[in-house]
Amino acid sequence: MSDMSSTADAPRSPGRPRSIRADEAIVQATLDLLAEGNTIEALSIEAIAARAGVGKATIYRRWPGKDALLLDALRTLKGVVPQPTGHSVRDDLVLLVGAVGHNIDPRAAKIMPCLVPEVNRSPDHYQLYQNIIEPRRKLMREVLRRGVANGELRADLDIELAMALLTGPMLIQRMLRWHPELDEKILPERIVDAALDGLRAR
Repeated sequence: MSDMSSTADAPRSPGRPRSIRADEAIVQATLDLLAEGNTIEALSIEAIAARAGVGKATIYRRWPGKDALLLDALRTLKGVVPQPTGHSVRDDLVLLVGAVGHNIDPRAAKIMPCLVPEVNRSPDHYQLYQNIIEPRRKLMREVLRRGVANGELRADLDIELAMALLTGPMLIQRMLRWHPELDEKILPERIVDAALDGLRAR
């Protein structure tokens, strides 16, 4: 997978404007095929084009290859990245932890578990996964650094370990339904409050 970047924000040359409807049809076709059990390796541009009702050239005019298309398609499962307000480190962490493992598209329940073996098996697919989650990880990193800078959090805080402590419980609960009695509505707050007991400056 040599091309991991999306072309959604790339400058466009003059000419006929892109069809938003075609873009959506291609992305939806990609997600439908993944939800039906097709692996990333088996998924082909030909199959996506046929499902979307477009030609292969239409896809290649929008994305340089399958990798970039997959990146855009999988990002749509999670929706828009939540934006911290910057007023409260605790509230911003609750917001970001609440987004961990949360997907707005019901197809994600079929797609994401199937991607885990592929991510573990393939360095290229692992990089694809990293490209999807890094923008969200970056936001949490910035919130934690802000907390250190303003004295709310420990000066010696290990930022990367703190992120793992905050995201791990939420991810395992949402992906594996690890404990049926945990209330997911208040779980982000409980996780953040428990973690902050060890992260706060004394």
